[in-house]
Amino acid sequence: MLNFIFLAGGIVLIIYSAGWLVNGASAIAKKFGINDLVIGLTIVAFGTSAPELTVNIFSAIKGSTDIAIGNVLGSNISNIFLIVGVAAVIYPIHIQNNTKWKEIPFSLLAIVILGILANDVLIDKANANFISRSDGLILLSFLIIFLIYTFGMAKKGSIPVDTEEHIKQLPMPKSIFFILLGLVGLYFGGKYLVEGAVNIAKILGMSERVIGLTIIAVGTSLPELATSIVAARKKKPDIIIGNVIGSNIFNVFFILGTTATISPLPFNAQINFDLIIAMFASVLLFITTLTLGRKIIVRTEGIIFLLIYISYITYSIIS
Repeated sequence: MLNFIFLAGGIVLIIYSAGWLVNGASAIAKKFGINDLVIGLTIVAFGTSAPELTVNIFSAIKGSTDIAIGNVLGSNISNIFLIVGVAAVIYPIHIQNNTKWKEIPFSLLAIVILGILANDVLIDKANANFISRSDGLILLSFLIIFLIYTFGMAKKGSIPVDTEEHIKQLPMPKSIFFILLGLVGLYFGGKYLVEGAVNIAKILGMSERVIGLTIIAVGTSLPELATSIVAARKKKPDIIIGNVIGSNIFNVFFILGTTATISPLPFNAQINFDLIIAMFASVLLFITTLTLGRKIIVRTEGIIFLLIYISYITYSIIS
């Protein structure tokens, strides 16, 4: 029972802590005259990735690399099949041209690059598969390219950046307190979440890969899921798809890049199946924008996404 409390409590703590960190840092940035666009594309973007990053760092330190990699791939898969699926069932999702022709293909490229870097045995005939520090730096280099592209498109007004609701004016002492509280919360939340997940995997006889792909991935994606449901119910789902794809790109290039740079990650060849599913998710998302020349994901396609996700999770658990 204690392990389940650690797991659930850890997820809740890192989600709230990420929010505190974003509020405090955004308020300080605003005081120093940094504009909303920059805050939205840096501090807010980092805050939404903080739960996954925290889990990955603790997983790597603890040697539970299957959780770290499974968390990233599981989040990417759930972002498309679960979050986009649920949102599309509530209200059709329109897709912008930039997202269709640039960001979705770029998210697919991220998974392909990860597959190439991780499969040393298959590609280089090495003795073991590793996402090494040099691989991590390569992933971070692609992140820089993506950020340059994103800043450029946002300045042109091609990418909507909704930051006003995130940036609250706070006194400096309160802002610093929120930042410190967020950092402490992320530390303990990540520590206990990983500890609980590893112990539960041992008790239930489940692999750490499956725990990372399912419970942890969905848990750390709850804020995105809640936001997407609210946006869909308000019939303003246009930016959902951009946020989801941006999160997927960030997950691979930033989170895995940072984690591997801190501590090289052994790569379990079984995870190639999940890599393929993540690739399939991006390809299927792109295909839905081509059917009948439409740039919209309708309710039927959302239901198909959800059925695929349920099938994938079921297969992962029983296999």
